[in-house]
Formats: sequence, C-alpha cells, structure tokens
Amino acid sequence: MRQNLYGLMAEFAKSEELLRAAQGAYQAGYRKMDAYSPSQVDGVAEAIGFTKTRVPLVVLIGGIIGAVTGYGMQYYSAVRDYPLNVGGRPLHSWPAFVPITFEFTVLFAAFAALIGMLAMNRLPNPYHPVFNTPEFRLASQTRFFLCLEASDTQFDLQSTRHFLESLGPLAIHEVEL
Repeated sequence: MRQNLYGLMAEFAKSEELLRAAQGAYQAGYRKMDAYSPSQVDGVAEAIGFTKTRVPLVVLIGGIIGAVTGYGMQYYSAVRDYPLNVGGRPLHSWPAFVPITFEFTVLFAAFAALIGMLAMNRLPNPYHPVFNTPEFRLASQTRFFLCLEASDTQFDLQSTRHFLESLGPLAIHEVEL
C-alpha cells in the first residue's frame, strides 16, 4: 500500500448503483468507507454500516443540565440569595419555576444538539482528501461516489480495484492524501 493513498473512489451515475455498491462493499467485508451524493439516498447510511448515533444521548444530557441549571438558578435566587416573603407565599414555590426551567431545558438541548452534531461529524472540515480528486466536484451536482479507505483491514490496492470494477462504476479514482 502506498503511503500517500487515502483510498479508492468509485463514481456512479445513479443513486441505485451507489446503494448496491455500498451494500456489496459492506458484504465483502469493507468497513471504512463513505458515500457522497448530491441528494439524499435512502438506505445508504445503513448500507455502509452507520446504524447508531449518540446525538440523542447528548441532547438528553444537555436538556437535563439545562433543567437543573434553570431550576437551580431560580431556587438559589428566590430561596437562598434574596428571599422575599410576598403575600405569605412560600419561598420555594416550584410552579413559578416551571416556565423558566422548561425554557432552559429546550435551550441547552438545542445547543447540545448543534455542538454534538458538529463534533461527531468532525465539522467544520475545510480539508478532506477526497477534495484532491478533480471529479469529486460532481458530488454536489450529478454524480454519486463510494470511497473505500486504505486504512481498512480488507483494503488491498489491486483486489479493491478489481472489486470496485466488478460493481460497474463510470470510473475509479485514486484518492491521494
């Protein structure tokens, strides 16, 4: 394997071809791969082995932190820091704390979703090796690409090239680092 090779990328004209190629690559034992397309292709994420995400857990944790922060902030200010007895009402009147607690929950969950999604997708990513392939500019227009990474244990330059050729792509491109 060459040291400056990121992987091999197959170019397809139709989304169905990309989906079949991704399923075939996964069945052949390739695990480090990615698919690129100008539009959503239903089933391709599952085909390349992407089944779980931790974003919902991050959102839940962010929401819980927001609820605790909102409620704690109100409790501290109303009961501990500046207690005012207005009209004989209790200092810890939890129904009055509900709206702000809810708003903090939503706010923190939304920020956790945004930051978590960006971090887990490693975004922003101003450089990726696939950008070195001139034909890759068509990934945002009319072409569909499947890239098998050289770091995969199944990857061998010649056998992977023959495998990709058997899938019937328009072209196969070497992706340099």
